[in-house]
Amino acid sequence: MPVTTRIALLLLAALLSACAGHSPAPQTAYQIPASSPHGSSEDVLFRALGLVGTPYRYGGNTPEGGFDCSGLIGYVYRDAAGIQLPRSTRELKALRAPTIGSREALQSGDLVFFATSGGRKVSHAGIYVGNGRFVHAPSSGGTVRLDSLSNSYWQRTYLDAKRVFSAELARNP
Repeated sequence: MPVTTRIALLLLAALLSACAGHSPAPQTAYQIPASSPHGSSEDVLFRALGLVGTPYRYGGNTPEGGFDCSGLIGYVYRDAAGIQLPRSTRELKALRAPTIGSREALQSGDLVFFATSGGRKVSHAGIYVGNGRFVHAPSSGGTVRLDSLSNSYWQRTYLDAKRVFSAELARNP
């Protein structure tokens, strides 16, 4: 097989894997702060919605360069609330934050996780914005978009969620 064909196949495989890429095991456990340095779940909601239409880019983490799913989440939380989150979906799923198992209990700003590669292993994530909808950067060639958890694909691949603003919500119900 020619070298150019091998390179093209490798690039195609990397693009198709999207957010499912594996990163090294985290060296530190991420702990969500008791309160945000600035910002709230509402700020996160508005910032995430404002990025709808931004191009997808594997490894991307800025509006100018595009986003993959975990890059979008990290950017939104940093920019809107001053919260530094881990970079990979696997590390996001391992956050020391309350796990929300029921879709009915989701609140704006929760991180939602999916197993889009089959099984129960997280491979995609988004930000819940309310009314059964979430913002995410789904795949190569696409853009950041708003989707519904009631869509059969997202229902089938949904794992659970994490509540980043739990301490704030407990103080300000």
